Amino acid sequence: MIRILVVDDHPVVRAGMVALLSELEDLDVVGEAGNGAEALALSPRLAPDVVLMDLRMPVMDGAEATARLRAQPDPPEVLVLTTYDTDADIVRAVESGARGYLLKDTPPAVLADAIRRAALGETVLAPPVAARLAERLRAPAQVELTPRELDVLQAVARGLSNGEVGRELFIGEATVKTHLLRIFAKLEVTDRTAAVTAAYKIGLISLPRN
Repeated sequence: MIRILVVDDHPVVRAGMVALLSELEDLDVVGEAGNGAEALALSPRLAPDVVLMDLRMPVMDGAEATARLRAQPDPPEVLVLTTYDTDADIVRAVESGARGYLLKDTPPAVLADAIRRAALGETVLAPPVAARLAERLRAPAQVELTPRELDVLQAVARGLSNGEVGRELFIGEATVKTHLLRIFAKLEVTDRTAAVTAAYKIGLISLPRN
């Protein structure tokens, strides 16, 4: 038997989940909670194998509750079941340690199978969620330069030498070189021209008009 704790702040939704899961011979709903704090209080006593977790709840949301549950000794697996599929919600849940992420329009048979797989330690993601995560992984990491690094690079784009950049920004030439080395590392380039080109392509700086 797979022991399940259902966590959702809507009583009607909770009742529906309990009724649905109780019909299956290998699933045993051992408790219900209306928010993350209640789930944390109940989990040590009920020892669920899988916590079916809503995300947006009062008192303590699902992502925070998931992180705290996963930090407990012999933690349960957490399967998020929510109506929200935004990038921020998905990333928070996954980073918190959720084993899976499903949407509330998931068919009952798929939900039951996901609970069984989560109990075995398998990752379970709704297709739209898996697609969003894959898209984020494919996207290039965003390069962030400090305001001073942007000032230096913008000056270099205007053709100024290190000494001229230093005088314009009231910093030493050695400091300019240090900023450039950091810029090269962040942009994964090895020279000034490549740095200017790369920064322009991703919209970090503008090129001077002739």
